[in-house]
Amino acid sequence: MVACLAIVTGSVTAELVMPVWSEESRQRVGGEDWIPGGALLLETEEATPEDGTGVKPPTAAETVKEEKPDEIQEHYLEAYFAQRPETFLVDPQGLLDPVSARDRTAFLDYHSSDSQIDFYVYLFGEGQRIPAEVREEELSERLFGGGKPALVLFYYLGEPKRSEVFLSPQLTDSVSDAERRRMIKSSVLAASEKGDAIAQLEAFCVQTAIRIYWMEKAAGLLVGERVEPVVAKPVVEEVAASPNRLDGMKEQFGQFWWDWGAVVSVSLAGALFAFGGWWYARFRARYRFPDFEVAPRLGGDHAAGIGAVIAFGSTTQSPSAQESGVPDYFGGI
Repeated sequence: MVACLAIVTGSVTAELVMPVWSEESRQRVGGEDWIPGGALLLETEEATPEDGTGVKPPTAAETVKEEKPDEIQEHYLEAYFAQRPETFLVDPQGLLDPVSARDRTAFLDYHSSDSQIDFYVYLFGEGQRIPAEVREEELSERLFGGGKPALVLFYYLGEPKRSEVFLSPQLTDSVSDAERRRMIKSSVLAASEKGDAIAQLEAFCVQTAIRIYWMEKAAGLLVGERVEPVVAKPVVEEVAASPNRLDGMKEQFGQFWWDWGAVVSVSLAGALFAFGGWWYARFRARYRFPDFEVAPRLGGDHAAGIGAVIAFGSTTQSPSAQESGVPDYFGGI
């Protein structure tokens, strides 16, 4: 069958012959599971995307899934939060290299042996999130409710500003939230001065250990020391561009004096005593100059005595009036 199209232009009528399917093409197309031009007739999302690019845009659920934070994998949660850790550094993901992990563990062990408050560090990766079903506030009561008081630090490697500090129930009554915020603030400031993630962790832990000493005093855990009542002070936000490091320097000096004050005092006293003895010995010193034997000149005790001699016998006359004749030893030369 031949399809014809009639076009009328003025008084002229022209017939255009349309293409016709051959029997071979019709059989080949009929055996396939598609209809030529069928995509234009179906109003589906896959066939006609709104952006016209031929690619289906992501749905809202897919967008939320892509933006979902990097949560800690489920098989690590038990190692983190199932029971009170046996070591003070909790790193089941192995984020630290063996040398750094050994150094941090040794530091925390030494702190525990010298302090009345244990210091636990839970280490997480940069950008990681703790799942919502884990209640961090309940961990201190569930895992650290008994035994030695403890401070628990949630530290995100490379992100010290995200750090969180939790106290065991024995410390919550004696240490205020304002003091805990000041601790985090000073530790973050110390860590921000370092450029390396491992160095930031080290500086953060050292500064936190210094602040724990003041917590011991506030909680009355230091034996033989008078405990002053802790008054919560309002937290004032700093407006200055450069942070004030005076408080941190005072705390570091106080900790240094606590550890080495006796040694420094004895050393200074010994040095002052030695300097005083040396100065007194120099002040009392007496020097004696030796008498040298001088050979006689021309057989006499003195020289020839040649030279001008001026003598004044009267205070009322001028020197010229008192001039006396001097013998001419050289014959008028």
